Amino acid sequence: KKKSALCLLRLIRTMPGLISGSQFAPHVANLLQDRHLGVLTSVMSLLIGLSAQNESEYQSLIPYVVHILGMLVLKKACAREYLYYRTPSPWLQIKLLKFLQLFPNAIVPEGPGGSNKQYVSQLQSIISKILTETDVSDSINKSNADHAILFEAVNLIVIWGSAGPSQLRDGAMRLLGKFISVREPNIRYLGLMTMSRLAQLEGSNDSVKKHQATVLVSLKDADISVRRRALDLLFVMCDTDNAERIVDELVGHLAVADVAIREEMVLKIAILAEKYATDLRWYVDTIIKLISIAGDFVSDSIWHRVVQIVTNHPQGDLQSYAAATLLVTISPRRPIHETALRVAAYVLGEFGFLIAERPGMSGEDQFRLMHQHFGTANEVTKSILITTYAKLANLYEECRHLALGVFLHHGNHVNVEIQQRCLEYRNMREAFSPEGVEDLLREMPPWDGREVSGLEKRLQEKEDAVANACGVTPIGNVSKKDNNSWSSTQQNPTNGEENISNGVQGEQVGSVGNLGSVDEEDEEDEAKVVEEENNDDSVVEEGVEDEDDEETDVSFSVDSHAHNTQIHEGNDELSRDVETDREDLDDVGDGDETDGPAFSIQGIPREVIPAMRKAFSNLCTSPSGVLFENHLLQIGVKHEYQGSKGRVSIFFGNVGSQQLYNFRCQVEECDHLLSQMQGTPGLLESNGENEDTDSGGCTVAVRTQAKLLLLVEVTAPFDDAPAMRITFETRPNEGEKGEIVKHEYPLRLPIVATCFMEPVTLEPGAFMQRWQSLDGQDRECQEVVRAPPNPEENGPTINEESMLRIAHIVTEGLKFGRCQGCDPTPWTVSGAATFRTGAKDLNGNNINVGCLVRVEANADAGVYRVTTRTLHPICSKAVKNVALVSIKLA
Repeated sequence: KKKSALCLLRLIRTMPGLISGSQFAPHVANLLQDRHLGVLTSVMSLLIGLSAQNESEYQSLIPYVVHILGMLVLKKACAREYLYYRTPSPWLQIKLLKFLQLFPNAIVPEGPGGSNKQYVSQLQSIISKILTETDVSDSINKSNADHAILFEAVNLIVIWGSAGPSQLRDGAMRLLGKFISVREPNIRYLGLMTMSRLAQLEGSNDSVKKHQATVLVSLKDADISVRRRALDLLFVMCDTDNAERIVDELVGHLAVADVAIREEMVLKIAILAEKYATDLRWYVDTIIKLISIAGDFVSDSIWHRVVQIVTNHPQGDLQSYAAATLLVTISPRRPIHETALRVAAYVLGEFGFLIAERPGMSGEDQFRLMHQHFGTANEVTKSILITTYAKLANLYEECRHLALGVFLHHGNHVNVEIQQRCLEYRNMREAFSPEGVEDLLREMPPWDGREVSGLEKRLQEKEDAVANACGVTPIGNVSKKDNNSWSSTQQNPTNGEENISNGVQGEQVGSVGNLGSVDEEDEEDEAKVVEEENNDDSVVEEGVEDEDDEETDVSFSVDSHAHNTQIHEGNDELSRDVETDREDLDDVGDGDETDGPAFSIQGIPREVIPAMRKAFSNLCTSPSGVLFENHLLQIGVKHEYQGSKGRVSIFFGNVGSQQLYNFRCQVEECDHLLSQMQGTPGLLESNGENEDTDSGGCTVAVRTQAKLLLLVEVTAPFDDAPAMRITFETRPNEGEKGEIVKHEYPLRLPIVATCFMEPVTLEPGAFMQRWQSLDGQDRECQEVVRAPPNPEENGPTINEESMLRIAHIVTEGLKFGRCQGCDPTPWTVSGAATFRTGAKDLNGNNINVGCLVRVEANADAGVYRVTTRTLHPICSKAVKNVALVSIKLA
């Protein structure tokens, strides 16, 4: 029996679908009633393997498992040969507990149907007895066996979560508190690690705080692995009440901390200081201490976040306090760390005027204190300092000759970035009016309040990498993105952060630095994109908001075979392409019969085309949604862009009642897009050369999905969306008669030019000057479109509410910056943006295209006139097309 169970375990690992759980579960139940502990141990190994594939089919075996565990723990019913240092069969106990961990909802006492679960009270007694009777023993072997059982029991309590019995959580916390204070490092390590997991449960924070002093002692342990677990636990137990003490302790320990742990300590200190700061001045002081103690381990993400917080809090004295504190930090003539000089240069350039009236802090004093470190700074820091000098020279007359000397001296610098900044700032006053110079050098605007810290995202990535390498679940639940960084334009951004240049125009120049990596958490987050539009027809339960079900005859498509200037022509072309493909495929299915299985080919049904066109149009201006859906397949898209790069996640969900076989996806290669693709195994294997064979592709089971990640970078203006072709087969169920149906769906991905726009805010004078300079030379596209009909009126209505929708379309849909004050009437909306590309000019700088748009309304005629002017004709056409379809769908 033992060998048969283990042999079967090997077989099901090789062939997962070999056994039907509903039919095999009764046989396992009979085996679990065997009295031989060796047989039970082997059967439990088999049962864990089976349950890992399909838990629900083996949930009925929980009472048998609890009964066996109760006999071992409560009654000590065990043959002598299976006693290990007076512990009844510890290996079997561990397997029993691991099986129970697969069913958190079934064993929670307060769960649904709790009155019918007689084993719940027995299980509580078993776990309670394990907690109360486990202690540190003089025998290492006995301690190892008992502690292995104990930690599996605590893991079960953690899996139960806050819905489990609170007395068990408290008992586990008390016992772990004893373990983290013993001398044995292995026990301390396990105690700290398990307590970190337990502390994350709701309601456990107060009990874990009682052990704060012990954890702080463990932070100074000789074993670095123990120190790491202590740091993790401190990070979890921190809140507003004890944040200052914990952070101060960590900062004090940072000076003597091992080099291998310093980077992680710095990152977690920065996160805690920001997350639980009751006084932002304390937060600024803490970061300055971090830089002075461990500057080499302070990443750009940390000082970028300081800049963002100081910029976004003009109220109070935070900005002046930060400026004064940083000026004092850089006052000594001895060398200071590059990071301290960078953050001081940025803050003084933006807010130094707030302290200029104080003794020893005038504009000239600020210049000289920064410039004394200029000679020893690296090129990135020098670039930031040069921009700060330009801002000081604009504010203080006495700084102009000092800044001019620097610009002249470095006008021929070997570094192109430094050279360009010096030349631009030196000639700025000759090229622009005084008002224009003021606009260019004014302080940076606050960051969008929706932007969140990238520190926690970076920490999560670090922990995930370690966890994946070790095969364990990472501690913590922080996964946020930071797009607010500030550095030289020649630095390559990393860790998914946006690189914001303190350049001439103060625009954001971003790029996605982590597009080349995909981890499991990304897939889990992206799997939430496709959401059910109807309660009965869905594959994925979370993600995208429901789309409007109202059909429309107007949508947008850019076709690679016909660059139409009229929006309805583009839609008709898409419809003709789809219908032609569908008719051609239908003709193929009507061929002569052969001796093989009957088959037919189907394209996109006619009734789906209007909804498909509307879905494509909506996705051109929204970050996520459903691209296509019929009775078999639902395709969801989630796409995000930064600068010239984009990340497009596509999910193919099987919403039908039969499997989809030989499922393949082909994405058109475009000259204007560089792309990388990664997807479900088999999804991208076919190149379309041998599609009639049964090999290749992947199988999408019922109510599951295949995934495709597409990383793109635009290299030139364009007005055609890349094509995507989906092919798969449906077959009759076993025992049923029918034919094999091959489906082929030609679609378009909603990757359009406006996806790569970055908003620019211009003053009225600057906007009109650029608008007039772009007149003619095929740079302008213009078209009149009728306003959408008002259901409450007999025809279209243009009023203040409709103009607010137009403004929202320009700023949110087209990603243009609203240019206030340059519109002659309230019936006009103007905007400006920059189309970012990844192409480089001769100097190595990115090639970008400036874009302007105006939407003018004629309320009497019920029409809008859309005018776009850009440096590139194709950009003008592309922006106009997206604007038109967005207005028609408004």
